[in-house]
Amino acid sequence: MSTLTNPLSESAEANGCADGGTKLMYSLEEIHQLLPHRYPFALVDRIIEYVPGERAVGIKNVTFNEPHFQGHFPGRPIMPGVLIVEAMAQVGGIVLMQLPEVSGLCMFAGINRVRFRRPVVPGDQLLITTTLLAVKRSRFGKMQSRAEVEGQLVCEGELMFSIVD
Repeated sequence: MSTLTNPLSESAEANGCADGGTKLMYSLEEIHQLLPHRYPFALVDRIIEYVPGERAVGIKNVTFNEPHFQGHFPGRPIMPGVLIVEAMAQVGGIVLMQLPEVSGLCMFAGINRVRFRRPVVPGDQLLITTTLLAVKRSRFGKMQSRAEVEGQLVCEGELMFSIVD
């Protein structure tokens, strides 16, 4: 990726913008304009809140027809924890990919203090809040994220990223 601009700003007024230029919500199609992830690894269905340079709140609808449920686990489908964490990072990617100092691909560099509190099963709707904590030298950064289902904490942790060309 080269220098990034927000491809969504031209239709800002028509799409739920507070000041005519800052989008507050993103559809699936708009998320695909910002993030490189595609099926079966696109794990965010909608962004319902976006604060530029700070945080994003996204939704992941968990459905039985997702491929990982075939083997995780037969008779008791549970969303793998690694995919919950990836969904949390993708919500953070909405914030990262629109920062002026970020030009490149954002990749995991580490995770700290990640805890899983309850299983996520088909039919659940993950509400994911990811907050940017820091970006250092336009190459590394940290985010804090949490995922909930019906107000119950499912997962939380600190995500580190590296920006590569």
